Amino acid sequence: MTDVAAGASGQHYDIVVIGGGPGGYATALYGAAAGLSIAIVERDLVGGTCLHRGCVPAKEFLETAAVYRTVRRAGEFGVTAGEREPLVDFSVSQARKGQVVDQLFRGLTGLLKGRKVTTLSGTGALLPDHRVRVVEGDDAGTELVGRHVVLAPGSVPRSLPGLDVDGRLVLTSDEFLDLDRVPPSVAVVGGGAIGCEFASLLADLGSKVTIIEALDSILSGCDQDVVGVVKRSFTKRGIEVLTGTGVQGHEPRPDGLGTVVRLADGRQIPVSTVVVSVGRRPRTEGLLMGDTGVVIDQRGFVVANGYQQTHAPGVWAVGDVVAGTPQLAHVGFAEAIVAVKAMLGEPVGPVDYSRVPWAIYCHPEVAFAGLSEAQAIERGLAVVTKKDPFGGNSRARILGDTEGLVKVVAERMPDGRAGRILGVHMVGPWVTEQLGAGYLAVNWEATPDDVAEFIQPHPSLSETFGETVLALTGRGLHIG
Repeated sequence: MTDVAAGASGQHYDIVVIGGGPGGYATALYGAAAGLSIAIVERDLVGGTCLHRGCVPAKEFLETAAVYRTVRRAGEFGVTAGEREPLVDFSVSQARKGQVVDQLFRGLTGLLKGRKVTTLSGTGALLPDHRVRVVEGDDAGTELVGRHVVLAPGSVPRSLPGLDVDGRLVLTSDEFLDLDRVPPSVAVVGGGAIGCEFASLLADLGSKVTIIEALDSILSGCDQDVVGVVKRSFTKRGIEVLTGTGVQGHEPRPDGLGTVVRLADGRQIPVSTVVVSVGRRPRTEGLLMGDTGVVIDQRGFVVANGYQQTHAPGVWAVGDVVAGTPQLAHVGFAEAIVAVKAMLGEPVGPVDYSRVPWAIYCHPEVAFAGLSEAQAIERGLAVVTKKDPFGGNSRARILGDTEGLVKVVAERMPDGRAGRILGVHMVGPWVTEQLGAGYLAVNWEATPDDVAEFIQPHPSLSETFGETVLALTGRGLHIG
């Protein structure tokens, strides 16, 4: 990983990047493609949390759960898989996860090397005058100077008072993704995207799961019609969803076989494992040394404008560390492109965070872009909506996976017709792979009349989006 010769002390680069996660390595690859000289300082492994302890490992386990569901239902399709129930060897899935991550890691390091990006091992700290010092790692003591510096140190899981992470009874996503067995019972604290993914895969693999969410609903920010589908599916699969209550702490059992979670409303829940999934905090401790001019807010996030510029000229920030932005890997990619283009003086617009695509890989899957119905109304917009369930979709029937719907939110014109599409919300089979057309419709401010002309293949899951939009024109085929 180390290329100390190229990164000797005082070496100058067009861009020095602190952090090699999605935002950091995207900055490096995009900048190098534009002919800039780049150095990355990474404390662990390039790819960051997303590749090694987040997005990719979690989705591998979710795919294990999907395969298990499929095998258990094989008889419905006339396929005999044996007389015994299928078994899950989670250690094999863990090994497969390692192989997937390693292959992607080697591919990424090869890309960076091929584009002549210098990678140094250690924790990077920003000093005044665009100097970056490497501390605590193999290349500690090395100092670099960048014409531009990009801060991309990423984030780490948050915990809660009374739920100290010990890696045995209380886990965050980091420790959970290293398990080699499926816990018999789990309390998932936090009902956001990551919490629902963990709850879904654990329930599929045989755990008794309870979700504990302090807010009034799981999947806060999602359209309520979508949330309703997920809640019904979770309940049907035995996942208990407790909302509107927090966690006060836990008491380990004397026999060492688990712990008892204490809720704020007085209830107690005995479980073998607690998974804390309450968001992530920025990794900004030790990031700045001296008077750099960079502003960090009260929550520890770096303050940057729409073009990713911090308060310090020539210092930029991308990814999870940026204040007021969604902590999504693909948002880091987009911010990296904006930052590099702005450095080069090329025409570029800021990322519109209200329209970025979201993908949640629980079962059923969730995907959306743009405003929910409630959010549009809160903004004072008159809306018209249409929903189409997957139950009427022939491909979904063939798959035997009909839970879910597509909902399109459009602005209501003075004549009552549907105007620009404000939001597209999906829940159901493979919707994370179907959102592209909806994302484009929202970001191009297309109208249903524009999009309804697009021909959807038949039979396909994407027909449900096409049918929903067609219905908004007032002339739907299967829905009014």
